[in-house]
Amino acid sequence: MFKSTSLMFLFCVVVFAGVVTVPAQRALTSSRNNLKSGAVYILTNQVANSVIAFSRDPKTGSLTVVDTQSTGGAGNPIAMPGDPPTDALASQGALAVDDGHNYLYAVNAGSNEISVLAIKKSGLELVQKIPSGGTRPISLAIYGDWVYVLNEGGTPNITGFSVADNGTLSAIDGSVQPLIGGTAADPAEVGFNQDGTLLVVTEKAGNRIDTYAVDENGVAGPPHATSSHGLTPFGFAFGGENNLFVSEANGGAAGGGAASSYRTEESIVDLQSGSIRNGQTAPCWLVTTNAGTYSFTSNTGSGTVSSFKADEDGVLRSVDGAAAITGAGSFPIDMVLSVNSRFLYVLESGSHTVSAWSVGKGGSLTPIGKFGALPIGAQGIAAK
Repeated sequence: MFKSTSLMFLFCVVVFAGVVTVPAQRALTSSRNNLKSGAVYILTNQVANSVIAFSRDPKTGSLTVVDTQSTGGAGNPIAMPGDPPTDALASQGALAVDDGHNYLYAVNAGSNEISVLAIKKSGLELVQKIPSGGTRPISLAIYGDWVYVLNEGGTPNITGFSVADNGTLSAIDGSVQPLIGGTAADPAEVGFNQDGTLLVVTEKAGNRIDTYAVDENGVAGPPHATSSHGLTPFGFAFGGENNLFVSEANGGAAGGGAASSYRTEESIVDLQSGSIRNGQTAPCWLVTTNAGTYSFTSNTGSGTVSSFKADEDGVLRSVDGAAAITGAGSFPIDMVLSVNSRFLYVLESGSHTVSAWSVGKGGSLTPIGKFGALPIGAQGIAAK
């Protein structure tokens, strides 16, 4: 999650049993196992990396394993020194799906590559593997025909790619840009704003938000620095009119988690709501509903999910610090909302499952169930 000795104590209680494997399987296409009707994808992040594809029942939100497809590259299931063992990549966005739900993009943190997989009704097909333009890619962002990757290792950078009609990637000349914190940045995520004119990167160690203006050719300009209102900015999402919502792990302090909101104009980030506390520990991942009204954080140290509500200006308030309880030892990390924001899916690194929740009025969360048998070190989730 982030390099903090205090959090290491919290998470080192996890017992690492043998890796649970998910056998490759392809099911006959039906209304309930059709990836084009609804799906959730998990990156196994193993040395022999792969993606597990679940079909999503459009009515109930329940999941069924349809396929497991190799990325052709290597993941990195062992956390870096200083990161909790329950959080192998310490990032949000290791998997990304295009708007048309035709292609899936995956990082291979162990082999410094990005894989492109075509999404078929009954499974996935590997179509390309390409160097990431740096070391240890951990997060991806997609807008239209552009994909950007965040490379954490070595000298951290962001690198841009153009997307061809067949989903394959080509590097964009002049798109490589550094992080302001350099080798000390410890970044978590890269993401586009809603109109593709701005890229954002959170730096956990630098307590900083980096922004990059993106031109009409998809080329990112040099970084602009904004200090995070709270400590350890991690996951983020855009909602409404370029409102930016950011989770704050606050160094893993017990009960010290929070989220902040900002307005973005060009490369300028203006604070709207500073460090709205949720009373939980280590809220590292954040997702926002399509309307930008409700945001959710997964609180790894507490085994909970919190809900927040924003007005049209992005002013944020806490709704329920424990809107969902994943349970002791579940260590919830990555999250994703279905394309219609009806269902929330949480990757639980402690229970090695995906928990599913129905999103109701007021941002309430109702449990659906837990699905899958994921390997230790799995990280990265995407959905339709």
